[in-house]
Amino acid sequence: MEEKTALLPITGMTCANCAANIERALSKLDGVRSAAANFATERARVEYDPGRVDLSQLVEKVESLGFGVAASTLEFPVTGMTCANCAANIERGIGKLPGVISANVNFATERVLARYLPTMVSPGDIHAAVEKAGYTVVGAGEAGEDAEARARAVEIRDQTKKLVFGLVFTIPLFVLSMSRDFGLLGPWAHAAWVNWLFFALATPVQFYTGWDYYKGGYRSLAAGSANMDVLVAMGSSVAYAYSVAVLLFPFLGGHVYFETSAVIITLIKLGKMLEARTKGKTGGAIRELMGLAPPTATVVKDGREVQVPLAQVQIGDLVRVRPGERIPVDGTVVSGSSAVDESMLTGEPIPVDKAEGSSVVGGTINGQGVLDFTAEKVGSQTALAQIIRLVQEAQGSKAPIQAVADRAAAVFVPAVIAVAVVTFLVWYAATGDFVPSMIRLVAVLVIACPCALGLATPTAIMAGVGKGAKKGVLFKDSTSLERAGSLDTVVLDKTGTLTRGKPAVVEVAAYEPCGNEDRLVSLAAGAESGSEHPVGRAVVAEATRPGGVGGCFRPEGAGGPAPVAGGRGGGPVRRLRGP
Repeated sequence: MEEKTALLPITGMTCANCAANIERALSKLDGVRSAAANFATERARVEYDPGRVDLSQLVEKVESLGFGVAASTLEFPVTGMTCANCAANIERGIGKLPGVISANVNFATERVLARYLPTMVSPGDIHAAVEKAGYTVVGAGEAGEDAEARARAVEIRDQTKKLVFGLVFTIPLFVLSMSRDFGLLGPWAHAAWVNWLFFALATPVQFYTGWDYYKGGYRSLAAGSANMDVLVAMGSSVAYAYSVAVLLFPFLGGHVYFETSAVIITLIKLGKMLEARTKGKTGGAIRELMGLAPPTATVVKDGREVQVPLAQVQIGDLVRVRPGERIPVDGTVVSGSSAVDESMLTGEPIPVDKAEGSSVVGGTINGQGVLDFTAEKVGSQTALAQIIRLVQEAQGSKAPIQAVADRAAAVFVPAVIAVAVVTFLVWYAATGDFVPSMIRLVAVLVIACPCALGLATPTAIMAGVGKGAKKGVLFKDSTSLERAGSLDTVVLDKTGTLTRGKPAVVEVAAYEPCGNEDRLVSLAAGAESGSEHPVGRAVVAEATRPGGVGGCFRPEGAGGPAPVAGGRGGGPVRRLRGP
């Protein structure tokens, strides 16, 4: 059976070792040929044999490790079923789609419940599969394109709530503790009850704000490795446990370090909150690409125009697009003529003439006339969807340099723990004092927590691919991005790749009987003032530009009627460029 590729959006990863744990676990499944998890984009790309392992097992394996998969649920009614076999037919039809985790059809209630990955399949694809099986989709539940964004938003809210909770307890604890250490408080600050107050303030931070680190550390160790959470949990727990011991057994010493454990957890939680917010923005380039497709489409049914959600456009539907509207899906024109701005796809600013038999691409802009076309590619099949998938896969792929970072990250935490233990032993052997030795052990553990190498490499790849997409440059994968750093020659296929995609007037030459340049530009702008063509807009822009040739031109509605172009004989010479 032909191999398939799954792109799993994962939540809950805290460092590169989490990604490594997911890779190892998925790779052990029978039927998985390769698995690559990217911490920065929080995606896992899995190549597998669907005859030996299915998508639901991949999702279950990830979830069994304690991570989440940003899947979406779609529920909608279906008509036309006559028996339980009809329900089974629909389930099989939906189940064949890549990205569908599970599909359940209830014959009695005539409703379909599908769980799917919005990174791989759209609600429109699911509806089309039901229609293809010979049944009718009556309606649909919530579209799932933003399921991953919602999952990220939940994570951001959770991290923010825990950070605020930690600050509420940590700030007074830190102020009181430091004030006592610097002698800014009275003798009362050294009473036994004050240490119990510190305990009461530190404990909620340790086991609520910091609980994620204990869970993450346990999952990591259970998977056979150690991640950043292990360092945080160990560093804060050592300080907290020692302070509790001093509180219960005063003969061990008189100083507690509750503020140390609380500050460690709260500051790192601040970093996690900022990290979650940053990850929530990493899909900006993809969302901008997705925004090129309109949310609805005008479908002509039985001679009537019906506005339907984009996800409900089916192959074979007759779609109508008016001037100024974006074309919703790919298809072939059956009637009408117009000029379509395809610069989002080709980079060329000049609209392309379309007539009967011409192909149109979703996301492009209809310029002048009304077009009726037959939808041929919808949902994930459109050219725009393929571009979006390319960017997603490129962001989730691994560059060769990341293999080095992953190997370093795999031994990073054990190495840090070893260094911390050696530091403690050396200081204790040199001084014989437990407390200073413990403080230095905690310092080594905590300072090493960010694991910069494991974080920076995937984040740089994600940022580079995303930045390129915003500028109109698409990378096939991260390997291509890495190799681009050694390029010394770039060959471009057309001028639209280099220009801004917007023509402008750079020179005007007037010949008799047209008069001088001001008059010529004014006349030309009057003729073009109502045009949507890029060349016409360039002429009008030059005429209305302060200080430009023909700057006295006033279009209609701006203080007077626009002049009407006239004259005979030789015409203007307009040299245009795309600056």
